Amino acid sequence: MISIINKNIRKSVKVITFFIISIIPLTLMAQQTPQEWLETIDRNLNPPQYESYRKLINIEPDGSKKEFVLFTLKQGKDNVVALFLSPASEKGRATLRVGENMWLYIPNVGRPLRITSLQSVTGGVFNNSDILRVDYQAEYDALSIKETEEKNPSGKKLLQLDLKAKTGAVAYDKLEMAIDPDLQSPLKIRAIASSGMLIKTIYFKNIKDFGEGIKRPSVVETDSPLYKGYQSIIIFAKIKPRTLAPEVFTTDYMNRIESLR
Repeated sequence: MISIINKNIRKSVKVITFFIISIIPLTLMAQQTPQEWLETIDRNLNPPQYESYRKLINIEPDGSKKEFVLFTLKQGKDNVVALFLSPASEKGRATLRVGENMWLYIPNVGRPLRITSLQSVTGGVFNNSDILRVDYQAEYDALSIKETEEKNPSGKKLLQLDLKAKTGAVAYDKLEMAIDPDLQSPLKIRAIASSGMLIKTIYFKNIKDFGEGIKRPSVVETDSPLYKGYQSIIIFAKIKPRTLAPEVFTTDYMNRIESLR
């Protein structure tokens, strides 16, 4: 009789253990709301304040390339300024973003010129909103998060975080962000217009440890069904935390960004 009871207890323990293990992934996912997931993604992609060196490559359908090197500074959720270091024809130009307001500074042209998020100062698939990327939470509300059928290399299901633009001034109305739960980083983002049309897909690749607690994708690629055969790539060569004065992110300072290198 006692042996039967012990056998039943062991069976019950196994069932309970299996149940607990099976719900752990869902429990971990439920510990973070969609908005908390978005905040985690932002912090893993960007320190609150930083400087970086990036190469932007535009690839034409015939395989020809045009490359740009940018020195970039960011402060807070939505202040970004980038200085063009090359090619020679672009050297000295600077772009500034404060919230949804953007400007282009061209040496010897006088005051900075207003530009829009959907334009591209480099002429590729990446628009100004992509190049001067602010925190996603500055532009989007997180609506929902769910598991998908896609899996990461360890076999865990990817998560999909759905975002909705806070205003009509944002470049994309919706974002579908595929997240690796192990890396807590996006692998892919589908940018969608209010009509439901896919505008572009952005891919995050090659996780790299940049030091000082920064570990993020070092390569960001994009393509678009609207520009078939064209591709744009951003490669992060260096990124590190840096404390910056608020005046750096003003139009009056755009001609002095070189002095901060």
